[in-house]
Amino acid sequence: MSKRPTVLDLFAGCGGMSLGLEAAGFDIACSVEFDPVHSLIHHYNFPYSVTICRDISTVSSEEVLTKIEEKGFREIDVIVGGPPCQGFSHIGKRQLDDERNKLVYEYVRLIREFIPKYFIFENVPGIASGKHNEFLRELLIQFEDMGYSVATPYRVLDASHYGVAQARKRLILIGSRKDQKAASYPNPTHGKLSQEPSLFQPDVHPIVGSSTAIRDLEDIDVFIDNDNGIEPCFNYGNYSSNLSLKPSGFFKKCHIRDVEQRIFNHVGSQHTEVSINRFSEANMGTTEKISRFYKLHPEKPCNTLRAGTNSDHGAHTAPRPIHYKHPRCISVREGARLHSFPDWFQFHRTIWHGFREIGNAVAPLLAKSLGEQLIAAMGLSKNEFKIYNLPRQNEKILKLSMTEAANYWGVNRNIIPVRKRVVNE
Repeated sequence: MSKRPTVLDLFAGCGGMSLGLEAAGFDIACSVEFDPVHSLIHHYNFPYSVTICRDISTVSSEEVLTKIEEKGFREIDVIVGGPPCQGFSHIGKRQLDDERNKLVYEYVRLIREFIPKYFIFENVPGIASGKHNEFLRELLIQFEDMGYSVATPYRVLDASHYGVAQARKRLILIGSRKDQKAASYPNPTHGKLSQEPSLFQPDVHPIVGSSTAIRDLEDIDVFIDNDNGIEPCFNYGNYSSNLSLKPSGFFKKCHIRDVEQRIFNHVGSQHTEVSINRFSEANMGTTEKISRFYKLHPEKPCNTLRAGTNSDHGAHTAPRPIHYKHPRCISVREGARLHSFPDWFQFHRTIWHGFREIGNAVAPLLAKSLGEQLIAAMGLSKNEFKIYNLPRQNEKILKLSMTEAANYWGVNRNIIPVRKRVVNE
């Protein structure tokens, strides 16, 4: 059997992009993430890969190659990542040289050093419009000069068009080294069906609604204090069976993790009686007027789940959607389901870190669709890829505080400011 192609995941977070690419047939050779807690979660879920918890500017290609060789990998085939883009400078100044875009520069640097066969660049849709478009134009010129062709026209993809029960748009650039077959964007698998039947209409399924993803969890009480896990005392639905505790369906090509056969992260907040009443009175598919929380509609995808404010703005808690059936905010596990994470994928055991990880992640099913395009361009078949049984990991690291996580990696705890508990619940 052939060996899986390899990925270097930059700005990896907890591993949404990594998971989707593994499901498409890749191995995650290495991840780079500066947040100590996010790095721990990626390390737990991808124990076969190298995890580097540092500022990307301190990471060299020589170091990565040395470390992945120790894990049995020989090279990096694909680089992926979504570097934050913050600086849009005055007319006449190159925006890639702006100090605030340093992380984009570092992403480009590592592509230049590795010269992988392919890369995926993902980011907020806003950099493709208005004054920000000049920044994107400079970036495309850089890639062209480095010997890559970028699939055009570049696109903003909505995760809900790829089987995710969430409306979430991201700008995606797919780069192919010019000596490789060019990879293209994946066709949507979900959307509005044409009223006119056609032999040329692709096989498109209806958009996945919120209840389709989380219905079998809706009547199980959330944990408020301790996450004791719940037994899968229900039959998974047709869609949610893809997200079951054993890799199957969408994730059947993933390596098999040895995890406890309980569903963790079904944890939620304690709401006041006033908030409960307001949540009950709010209409589904609308924003509750006081909290400004969106109330899910069972037949429509979730609104975009967010991680909260950036660390330089105090790390505030992000608003979480209100459940369509119960007067409460959704649990971390329900958020994971709406993001297309399977139940065997583990998150930090606290609500704040769990939602930060989900909100920062690429939706795995969108990443899987992108990865499958690269696999096709490489002329590989997923049926030839080996699936391994991975050893059980130490679950204690899923509960470590930011300080403990920083100590684990030997980095400065203050890299992520202490959060301010500012949330209306």
